[in-house]
Amino acid sequence: MTMTEQNRNAYLTAMGLPVWQPRARDVQIQTQYRDAKKSPEKLNIQPDDVVKEPENDTTDIKINTEKQISGLDWPELSSTAASCTACDLSTTRTQTVFGTGNKNADWLFIGEAPGAEEDKQGLPFVGRAGLLLSAMLFALGLERDDIYISNVLKCRPPNNRDPRPEEVSQCEVFLRAQINLIKPKVIIALGRHAAHSLLKTDKTLSSLRGQTHDFHGTPLVVTYHPAYLLRTPADKNKSWQDLCLANKLVQQ
Repeated sequence: MTMTEQNRNAYLTAMGLPVWQPRARDVQIQTQYRDAKKSPEKLNIQPDDVVKEPENDTTDIKINTEKQISGLDWPELSSTAASCTACDLSTTRTQTVFGTGNKNADWLFIGEAPGAEEDKQGLPFVGRAGLLLSAMLFALGLERDDIYISNVLKCRPPNNRDPRPEEVSQCEVFLRAQINLIKPKVIIALGRHAAHSLLKTDKTLSSLRGQTHDFHGTPLVVTYHPAYLLRTPADKNKSWQDLCLANKLVQQ
């Protein structure tokens, strides 16, 4: 993943991790290696002077972050997400869209990423897609206050482009922490991108529908995103079948 040095240092500082800065002597040695391409013996460099790369690469940062975030409560988790600068989406968002609803819900709905209106209001699934989702919930005897709803990404991608793998990877720790706090009986992945991100697969949405998947011990059902159903109303019946499957899992 590509990350600017400024963003990387800010991220490390926010997570309480050490920020590695090269010493002047290190820079001099690196320059000698690059320009002269000589061995340490010819340059009379002592073993202690040899430059070592910092041990904390991006993978280490993600692991350490998940360990730290896993113990946060709801206010701390929301505040940490709001101040996150782990990827470049932090420079283009209006605000983070953390999630909303019942924090003890049996149902957890997960979408792809905030859109323009969500970015403006700070709430997931508003607008026409949100109204359709509310109607589908009503048909199940549920209201928005009965469920919790969030997105894979907490920040809106510019121009509503698809989420990038590095963005999903960085934001995943927050979603995992939300799931651990809620402990839902079922997770509903709304749309292809949410399903791919959660299940780590590239299978078609049609092949993922109609069955129960496992997300770290929690049943997961894949269905269409409400925005897709607005464009393709003929598939609303298929989505209803998916929700009925999820309802059976909740009732077990």
